[in-house]
Amino acid sequence: MIEFSVFEAILREAFPEVTDDQVGKYRQLEDLYKDWNSKINVISRKDMDGIYDHHVLHSLAIAYYLKTRKPEEYSSLTAPDGGVRILDLGTGGGFPGIPLAILFPETRFLLCDSIRKKTTVASEVAKSLGLQNVEVANARAESLPGKFDYVVSRAVASLSDFYPWVKGKYTKGILYLKGGEINEEISEMMARFKMRKGSVSTWPVTSWLQDNYFEGKFVINIL
Repeated sequence: MIEFSVFEAILREAFPEVTDDQVGKYRQLEDLYKDWNSKINVISRKDMDGIYDHHVLHSLAIAYYLKTRKPEEYSSLTAPDGGVRILDLGTGGGFPGIPLAILFPETRFLLCDSIRKKTTVASEVAKSLGLQNVEVANARAESLPGKFDYVVSRAVASLSDFYPWVKGKYTKGILYLKGGEINEEISEMMARFKMRKGSVSTWPVTSWLQDNYFEGKFVINIL
């Protein structure tokens, strides 16, 4: 569990292009989530002190993965009027979507969850931060029209359950935050949906964040 000053140092080192305005939005997150969590419990109360490492940095691992492993794709998220659209499915109170939306103001995000109280929190937090690039939907994935460039999510279901919800809804890939015995899950998903070899890759979050909390946690990229 880290203080904001430590988070800011990690953020600025990893993403030196970040502006003071963006840093200010990240600073607001703790108070906003504490306030909303007192009304609608979307983050474990014992975990609120870990919001910057367990939630915000964990969300930003997706961005760091793209920056270091797929720099051209990362650049597309920062390009003015790049037109990139990202679906955050099972967003809960706004993770990983809101931390990513702060970092990528030129990218449009749709934060979706089937539980209305969670989308209420995500919507109000985005509104308080003035995030013009965020929309929030209380819906199931199957009902969403159109396609997105990417789908992001944080361990809302097993891969075999999650994949059919978003199959055909993205053009560039799924970026899924997951921990545990992922090799078995990946093998099961690939066999079940007859996915080609090389269509799934994994990146350990500890490649960036050297904290025991992130041991065994990965960004799973599904093409």
